[in-house]
Amino acid sequence: MTPARKKRLSLVGLLLAGVGVAAALMLSAFSENMLYFYPPSEVAAGEAPVDYPFRMGGMVADDSVAHGDGVEVRFEVTDGAVAIPVRYEGVLPDLFREGQGVVVRGRLDGNGAFTADEVLAKHDENYMPPEVADAMAAAKAAQSVEGGGG
Repeated sequence: MTPARKKRLSLVGLLLAGVGVAAALMLSAFSENMLYFYPPSEVAAGEAPVDYPFRMGGMVADDSVAHGDGVEVRFEVTDGAVAIPVRYEGVLPDLFREGQGVVVRGRLDGNGAFTADEVLAKHDENYMPPEVADAMAAAKAAQSVEGGGG
């Protein structure tokens, strides 16, 4: 093998190694920043990860909002079948209220309570995030099947 060919081969090897490292770093960053969405029924069924960030959405349950000390707020998010308690410290969006659609981002603790880092309320009277609408429809369908079969 000639010295020029060895040099070219090592250059190609270094280039491939660099591309491999860059791809591995991109995939790692992507997987760390990915947030999954779960409706309250799946969270209650144990399908959501414990102590790992994810999004949960549904409706703010009626008569569930309780303001604590300072900016602490406790409320429940429901999909019509199950309600999950949520604890949040911070300023709530102006559109946040009982009976309205909401998506919360945070972590589930070992006791089944959700600690939110962010609360997003729907921005329009006719809008509901697609994930929340699908989850609510699925919960309603499951509830009607259970109610009709028993």
